[in-house]
Amino acid sequence: MTTQPISKAQIQRRTDVALGRAPADLIIRAVRYLDVFSLQWRSGDVSIADGVIVALEPGLQAKRELDGTGRFLVPGFIDAHVHVESSLMSPSNFERAVLPLGTTAAICDPHEIANVLGVEGIEYFLKAASEMNLDLFVMLPSCVPATDFETNGGGTIRAERLAAHLAHPHALGLAEMMNFPGVLHGDPEVLSKLERFSHRPIDGHSPLLRGKELSAYLSAGISSCHEASGLEEALEKISKGMSVWIRQGSVAKDLKALVPALNAATSMTMGFCTDDRNPLDILEEGHLDHLIREAIAHGVAPEVAYRSASWSVARHYGLVRRGAIAPGYVADLVLLDNERECSVTDVLKRGQRVSELAIRATPSRAPANTIRARMPAEAELLGPEGLVHVITVEAGRILTGRETLRHDSPGVARLAVLERYGKGGRPANGYVKGFGANFHGAIASSVGHDSHNLIVVGKNPTDMRAALASLMECGGGFCVVSDGQVRARLALPFAGLMCDEAPATIAATLRELKAASRAIGCDLPEPFLQLAFLSLPVIPSLKLTDRGLVDVDAFKMIDVRI
Repeated sequence: MTTQPISKAQIQRRTDVALGRAPADLIIRAVRYLDVFSLQWRSGDVSIADGVIVALEPGLQAKRELDGTGRFLVPGFIDAHVHVESSLMSPSNFERAVLPLGTTAAICDPHEIANVLGVEGIEYFLKAASEMNLDLFVMLPSCVPATDFETNGGGTIRAERLAAHLAHPHALGLAEMMNFPGVLHGDPEVLSKLERFSHRPIDGHSPLLRGKELSAYLSAGISSCHEASGLEEALEKISKGMSVWIRQGSVAKDLKALVPALNAATSMTMGFCTDDRNPLDILEEGHLDHLIREAIAHGVAPEVAYRSASWSVARHYGLVRRGAIAPGYVADLVLLDNERECSVTDVLKRGQRVSELAIRATPSRAPANTIRARMPAEAELLGPEGLVHVITVEAGRILTGRETLRHDSPGVARLAVLERYGKGGRPANGYVKGFGANFHGAIASSVGHDSHNLIVVGKNPTDMRAALASLMECGGGFCVVSDGQVRARLALPFAGLMCDEAPATIAATLRELKAASRAIGCDLPEPFLQLAFLSLPVIPSLKLTDRGLVDVDAFKMIDVRI
């Protein structure tokens, strides 16, 4: 899968180079390279022709040489699950940000943009993938909409429309099946999708699912999960043959909890993913290189970490001849000065140095402002009073808790979700705790997983209304408001999710937004994406959508008032 046929002439050239009858395009001399099959470091020359590794023996000649003395060579990193939209960048700028850090391939799920634009959003990503140096493999979104508890702009994408894209060379399989209740209860449309994709990889999304329900879910052909947040949960999933992707995004940070499970044996079915990671974190900490560093710092052997970041993911998804340093494998390679610190000094994509590659722009080609919500009156942003259900938020987790409190209890803020596609009316109102005891003003976002309606948290309806108005005017994004004034804003005019700004420019604006959020008393280190997940009704325990409060554990709507 995912490989193109090669001609007799190409086969002849590769064998000629390997046997010394013709010069290689490039040889990395005297380097210590990782054998991911045996988890051993070996020393030698790595010869490359036509973007493919052809030999590991000494004594061959090349048109170009790279001195690997004292350095370490590992396979290019593969992100096992990512929403490029959550990077806030166009695909080409995502490539520009992560490729020099060693991420040479990614398994992406464009369900964010699909929930906004429908099939048009999927086709945009398939086209972008065809124009990139980074290998972007597209899993076709299984849940558009994610549930019946919210309103999206992309309508309902059924099995036959998804399957129509399977012939595209960058279409890989079926993306995360978030509707696990639909799987367990035999929803006909869910079963149709599983049937259509039964011969392809099917990603899972099963937070806290255990026991016979997990067995039933796996029996449907689903084979991975990036939502495990506890060690015992991860170990059960691994023992039942499920691949577990260790996630370390900008909000959900599961590495510390899951990394004790990663060892030589489990590394065959464990990998790393970022899921949702913004450009500021990529710039300041890194991408998959950051996850590898963290895993090694927590005691994982470097050989195990690098295998999990490459070959294990390639093997799971059927990415033939990728993820290893061996003859016949694609020459996606990362040179390191220090293997324990994952200090990347050079990256090769199909045998070419990334620093010498031209990155082709994939502009957003943004449609007209996709935010068509009606501006609510201040009175419409007031929730019920008295004893209410309150969503509780914890930094670094997208799982939420719940408390029963008075609406005006200390630390409780107002929360509102406004349908953005011109299909609805009044906002849904609720309450949240965890943004800070001294939180005031308002924070709003058009990134509201998964249907991406407008979501705003605040202490008073005046600031909340001003924040919503700011996002409506610019076509979406993030903003911080206090005393009725916008203090910082990042415009995301492409579907309210992405922009064409350079990664460093977005990162600088995110710094301004974080400073502004701290100035209004917000304690969360990543309030914008944390806010975005408060409207996602497939993650326990309590969430607010444009239609009201959802008890995810019971999978039903409930009243905010007790």
